[in-house]
Amino acid sequence: MERIVIVGASLAGLNAAETLRAEGFDGDIEIIGDEPNLPYDRPPLSKQLLTGEWDLERLPLRPDDELAALNLAFRTGTAAQALDLDAKLVRLDDGESTPFDGLIIATGARALSLPFGRDLEGVHTLRSISDAGRIRDDVARGGPLVVIGAGFIGAEVASSATARGLDVTMVEAQSGPMLGPLGSELSEWARGLHADAGVDMRFDTSVSALLGGTRVESVELSDGTRLAADSVVVGIGVRPNVEWLADSGLTIGDGVICDQYCRAAPGVFAAGDVARWPNGLFGPFAYADPQRTMRIEHWTNAVEQGMAAARNLLLESRGQPLEPFSPVPYFWSDQHGLSIMASGLTSPRDQYQLVHGSLKDNRFTALYGLRGYLTGVVSVSWPRMLRRYQSMIRDRTTWTEALETAREIES
Repeated sequence: MERIVIVGASLAGLNAAETLRAEGFDGDIEIIGDEPNLPYDRPPLSKQLLTGEWDLERLPLRPDDELAALNLAFRTGTAAQALDLDAKLVRLDDGESTPFDGLIIATGARALSLPFGRDLEGVHTLRSISDAGRIRDDVARGGPLVVIGAGFIGAEVASSATARGLDVTMVEAQSGPMLGPLGSELSEWARGLHADAGVDMRFDTSVSALLGGTRVESVELSDGTRLAADSVVVGIGVRPNVEWLADSGLTIGDGVICDQYCRAAPGVFAAGDVARWPNGLFGPFAYADPQRTMRIEHWTNAVEQGMAAARNLLLESRGQPLEPFSPVPYFWSDQHGLSIMASGLTSPRDQYQLVHGSLKDNRFTALYGLRGYLTGVVSVSWPRMLRRYQSMIRDRTTWTEALETAREIES
């Protein structure tokens, strides 16, 4: 290979490029990004940037001199429009095409919006620097904020806005915040955390309308209630950016479908929020279908998968055995002064056991199990304990063994 193209000037894309250089690739690397910015850090958009702790200058992932040393060609403000696998070309929205010998797809995902109210001023989704800048300006206005969606993004925005002194209402169709990843017990704990911070919460209800003239003035709920709103943040999930690949010949289904090596086709790999692949660590023992795939939308996975995709692209080009990408997923969320950390896979259907600390003290560790194995851990304000069980997930520890270890620690 002499030329590698990375579509996505993202965290995954940049880590892929750095890995290519670290592994000895000295050919051309072009990174294509639809935003005008060079790669920047997204987690602070819903946290430090909204609270005012950070300014925009702290967001770039690497200083200019480090990027220059990598000898990368950035084409920002340009979106990929199509992929021609036979000709090995990425067609761009400016009418040009760029050739490649190897390709890494790291186009990420975009925030979902409501089917109404999008033309009203003060209605936002949060995915980019420009999104965060507009929300930050609205937060500075000081009026009431309605957050639609109580997943991690919605909960973080509610936390950040509350810290700035705003009156915040969080609306969620499910029965509690972050119910999917945390389960009912910890969702109820999170509900109390937000209530104690002054967040008004409306669960088991949906939004039927956003009302106002040129700017949003209120949010109408499915039960007819109207909430005053000077601004609204919609945090109802994301959709992977795969439309440009529709006629490429790649397999697409809620992401780019890859094998265990992050490979979507010969010479084509994917990483980050856009990639869906079978994680061999969990498939054999945790699920009935060993080919079950996952797509992970967290910072750590973007870093690790970007590196893995780059390594496997080089290994394939050298005719060497590829390495399966089988991580233990990890993410964190900062809310109301606490760090909520999770590793592995967790869901409301799993076995659940609080093994250390107490919910009342906001310092605890809880374990999750499925089909006789430890599959996940959530820890609040206790990173050392999280790391201990994270390694046990990697070692495929049984549920019984995990609980026995917890008892030994407590004794």
